[in-house]
Amino acid sequence: MALITLRIIDGADRGRVYADAPTPLTIGREEGNPIQLNDERISRFHLKIQEDQNKVVLTDLQSTNGTKVNGEPVQLWALRPGDVISLGHTVMVFGSREEIAERLAELRESNLSDGVTLDTDEFSDAPSAASLDFELNFSDDPDAEVILHTLAPPELPVGLSPGQAAQTAEILQYLHLRLRGLIQSVRSKGKGDRVALEQQKWQNLVDLQDLLAGYLRRIGEPRE
Repeated sequence: MALITLRIIDGADRGRVYADAPTPLTIGREEGNPIQLNDERISRFHLKIQEDQNKVVLTDLQSTNGTKVNGEPVQLWALRPGDVISLGHTVMVFGSREEIAERLAELRESNLSDGVTLDTDEFSDAPSAASLDFELNFSDDPDAEVILHTLAPPELPVGLSPGQAAQTAEILQYLHLRLRGLIQSVRSKGKGDRVALEQQKWQNLVDLQDLLAGYLRRIGEPRE
């Protein structure tokens, strides 16, 4: 059972903090939700947060007005500290200040290992990694700043059965082959930095996005 922290930063319940809330839990406007919100724009039982395979997973419960994470509509999402959840008029942040600071510290170290160099003396008297104020202001160099909500390549699911693994590989192979064909069809346009894509290929790309949207919808539907 994962313990999570949710901090409401906008809406009628602004300022409320749910620290170390046990999962699974639901959020909605109806009594019976561990987190009940005073927001007429959210559904009676709007979303669920649970732990699965060491991840904290948000599931939209087919709500009327939907759920967004970091500005994008989602049905299913693996939450990370710092993620911003929007439902109705309510906006909340997932994770405590300490958890967000630790994630920022990890991203900073990752940036440094990728070739961003900073003077180590700058951090000699720095607060611990759990200081959010420090992590938010650790550098004035735009190239060294960590963007908390930048999409990162997700990890593959673990614990799949052989059949599920084969099906996942088939889907990824199909997408890979279609994208490879589209990339190979691109031609440079003049001497500038622009490339051209034929209308048919562009429509192919749109169709691929439509296919992915369908996959996401089917995966994100709450289980019966």
